[in-house]
Amino acid sequence: MNYDYDLIVIGGGAAGLTSAGIGASLGAKTAMIEAHRLGGDCTWTGCIPSKALLHIAKIIHNAKKTEQFINGSSIGNLDFSKVRAEVHRIREEVYHDADRPEIFTDMGIDVIEGFASFLTPKQLEVTKEDGSVLMLSSKKFIIATGSKARVFPIEGLDTINFLTNESLFELDVLPENLGILGGGPIGMEMAQAFRRLGAKVSVIEMADHIMPRDHPELTDILKDLITSEGVNIYTNTKLIKASKINNNILLTLESNDEVREIKVSHLLVATGRKPNIEKLNLDKAGVKFTANGIDVNDACRTNVKHIYAAGDVTGRYAFTHMAEHMAKVASTNALLRLHQKMDLKHIPWVTFTDPELAHVGMMESDLKKQGQSYKLYRFPYKKVDRALAENAPDGWIRVYAKPLSGKILGADVIGVSAGEIISEYALAMKNGLSLKQIADTIHPYPTYGLAARRGADQWYVQNQRPWITKIIKKIFGYTGAVQEYNPDKIL
Repeated sequence: MNYDYDLIVIGGGAAGLTSAGIGASLGAKTAMIEAHRLGGDCTWTGCIPSKALLHIAKIIHNAKKTEQFINGSSIGNLDFSKVRAEVHRIREEVYHDADRPEIFTDMGIDVIEGFASFLTPKQLEVTKEDGSVLMLSSKKFIIATGSKARVFPIEGLDTINFLTNESLFELDVLPENLGILGGGPIGMEMAQAFRRLGAKVSVIEMADHIMPRDHPELTDILKDLITSEGVNIYTNTKLIKASKINNNILLTLESNDEVREIKVSHLLVATGRKPNIEKLNLDKAGVKFTANGIDVNDACRTNVKHIYAAGDVTGRYAFTHMAEHMAKVASTNALLRLHQKMDLKHIPWVTFTDPELAHVGMMESDLKKQGQSYKLYRFPYKKVDRALAENAPDGWIRVYAKPLSGKILGADVIGVSAGEIISEYALAMKNGLSLKQIADTIHPYPTYGLAARRGADQWYVQNQRPWITKIIKKIFGYTGAVQEYNPDKIL
């Protein structure tokens, strides 16, 4: 059979753009099909606009702090239309610099607008906006259609105009009173951002603590800090009903068999993601899937050997960096017939609140469940000179490592630049570097990166034993005191 393409990529978000780019670089005749705009959720309704909003909110928050150093008021009333315009400007700039179609057509990739649906395992049709249909075939396929907000059935929710990440950044006015359903990364980032912009904010989370995937000791720190800024956080609380009352929304909450009501002007639903698979006709391609996403193995291949999937559509990891990683694995395996697998041991993630919350590797709870031998090495931000200089002492580094070798098993960080610090531990873990090697590496002073080394220094601290000191004293004739061993000592 003569095929139209060597590779067709369905979806033009982070995974799709990466897959198509690799396909073209390997000499494969490649097409990329996108139903809306290249860039996907990350550029238009996710990472970029949310981080832009967080940045603006931080500028305003810090500007208010300057009032203690100057005479008079340092900040006037917020013009939310300017905030919205700046968020839109930034995402347009990202689109122009990295995602616009011309960048990919110049690489030899055919960029096709429309919805793709399989007809057979090697053929699909693309329905364009004008209703016309294009029939295409390919040797290989990579499905990268991403995800959208998951909305659970709640009484009355369909009767109100609730927000998701797809509509949040189109608001014309600042919400007077914003309710947020979900205390995960999106919910907490937006709670802090909108509170700093001047909105009243309430977060409703079913679990007994916010950010259920992260370490509870660190999420408690984050909760206290965000609460201190004026955000109301209801944990162990379920939204059982929503109803419209005049221009407001009445939320009925249940917690420990007690029912209460709160009134908000807007409701943001941030309760997770679900895959975009409805229009793909996966049954006609023979591809297995569930409500959570397309089934893939660790090589990103579906049950159909020439069809791969990457990114959010698989339901495995809703991170842009994992979408790109999966795309690299999928495209190289598909086109070069390699046997690469996803790196599932060193997956980092960051929540970009202030302070940031980050993780890589194994969770401490999983280490305990599996009975793995490890030691906790902790270091507080109040001992990081850069943090003290910038009045940002709220934070901790927690590293889980083998006590003798210093091999890193996982790490959690809360604090300024936690995402940068966790990246150093991720790099070390990926390349088999120990805490000793990090501790022996010169880091510039005073930086937040130095905190990663100071955290690693604790391996030396905890491996100091009185008997070792006594041997050294005897060999060299030293007369100083022998320090007592303290497993909780931090230097």
